[in-house]
Amino acid sequence: MSLSTHVLDAARGAPAEGVPVRLEQGGSVLAEAVTDADGRVGDLGPLAVGTHRLVFDTGAWFGDTPAFYPEVTISFTVTDPDRHHHVPLLLSPFAYSTYRGS
Repeated sequence: MSLSTHVLDAARGAPAEGVPVRLEQGGSVLAEAVTDADGRVGDLGPLAVGTHRLVFDTGAWFGDTPAFYPEVTISFTVTDPDRHHHVPLLLSPFAYSTYRGS
């Protein structure tokens, strides 16, 4: 199946449009995208069994805004590649959280 993500800016209470996102597995870049006006990337492609990493370039997105985390990396394990995976990110300049979405 596929992988999607949704990035929300908790400090502004709005979608985080324009965040560069990279999908990696085993040191290889599998896909790259930028969040849309709703803070979403709808499909980063099919997934294989194993550990993957989503890397969010938050430093580029925050720009001149002082922020503690220049990059957020979320590692996750795929055991069923036929299932859709959704990884949301709630972001602020000095904190972030994530969970397994549906």
